[in-house]
Amino acid sequence: MLFEGLDLVSALATLAACLVSVTLLLAVSQQLWQLRWAATRDKSCKLPIPKGSMGFPLIGETGHWLLQVFSKIFSHEALESYLPKIQLVIQDTLRAWSSHPEAINVYQEAQKLTFRMAIRVLLGFSIPEEDLGHLFEVYQQFVENVFSLPVDLPFSGYRRGIQARQILQKGLEKAIREKLQCTQGKDYSDALDLLIESSKEHGKEMTMQELKDGTLELIFAAYATTASASTSLIMQLLKHPTVLEKLRDELRAHGILHSGGCPCEGTLRLDTLSGLRYLDCVIKEVMRLFTPISGGYRTVLQTFELDGFQIPKGWSVMYSIRDTHDTAPVFKDVNVFDPDRFSQARSEDKDGRFHYLPFGGGVRTCLGKHLAKLFLKVLAVELASTSRFELATRTFPRITLVPVLHPVDGLSVKFFGLDSNQNKILPETEAMLSATV
Repeated sequence: MLFEGLDLVSALATLAACLVSVTLLLAVSQQLWQLRWAATRDKSCKLPIPKGSMGFPLIGETGHWLLQVFSKIFSHEALESYLPKIQLVIQDTLRAWSSHPEAINVYQEAQKLTFRMAIRVLLGFSIPEEDLGHLFEVYQQFVENVFSLPVDLPFSGYRRGIQARQILQKGLEKAIREKLQCTQGKDYSDALDLLIESSKEHGKEMTMQELKDGTLELIFAAYATTASASTSLIMQLLKHPTVLEKLRDELRAHGILHSGGCPCEGTLRLDTLSGLRYLDCVIKEVMRLFTPISGGYRTVLQTFELDGFQIPKGWSVMYSIRDTHDTAPVFKDVNVFDPDRFSQARSEDKDGRFHYLPFGGGVRTCLGKHLAKLFLKVLAVELASTSRFELATRTFPRITLVPVLHPVDGLSVKFFGLDSNQNKILPETEAMLSATV
């Protein structure tokens, strides 16, 4: 009996320690998210920070006055105007990857790609490539230190993050001023245009500081999560060549690829992408199995009970996207990459609510989810129609979840140029070595 009593005491002590650890982890995590707001904003900025919001639009945490603006930025009409520009940015990037003599680090290059997309397409900045590369390096330094503890000492992460933000905002201010002065020749309204126009409609003339802060938040929202999902997409197409071939078959059926293999002429359209059912299934399955963000925060508006536990009004709670996807009873063989689970015949995600929520759920769902999915679809189409690629290592790398999901070594992949029949174009030296005499 004595040993049983000790076991009970030990179990209760362990449980109490776990509860304390989880509580502290939740508190620290929320504080770090709030520090993200402090790091991206200038102290003089008057843009309101909403209660319970962590300022990450791509996972549904935006709830302030920019809500109406974002609804315009991510509307169907806006996405239609972004699409040709997104396709061009992706095509240019894939050509650069294919011309590189060595394997590339996909995660690092995907970060550059999403940064370039945000700068060129969302914000409409005409920044020279050399300056854009420098701006990206500064932005990376900013992001690496964005969750640092607020200890303002020399060589601290916080100080490096603040310094990077200052350099970044100086570069953004220059780009904004040039953009405001050059209004000729534009064929579409980008996100920054809509931000400025909407603020005027609401009787609010945005200051330069507010424009810089809003610009930086748009870049932040479009950057890390999309780069993570893009890397996961490429990894899964490498792991599952049958999925890639099935995707190519669908592109041929819809006139995007010729029967011989080479891509058809012309740019994509939203209605064309909407008709690619298997492509939609592939993107959904990538986002189910490799959700970039672990979860999100919410503020309890009304006391409720969950599995016998009372959650008081005013508490901050965190929901886990990954655990939800892993434990949802509607999904069969949850660890298997199976795009067909989202096909019309199976529709595993349609049974019940909140089983599938890569972009959050409810009224606070991600406002930018349609742009994110559009970007991933265009990337998948271009990969399937214009690229050949191989894993450059013996095995696939491990996956880490911090700060967002990504391969530990970035995923080393060799891309090849293609001829009109989608055959690999070998570099000149390799072609000479392999030629028969």
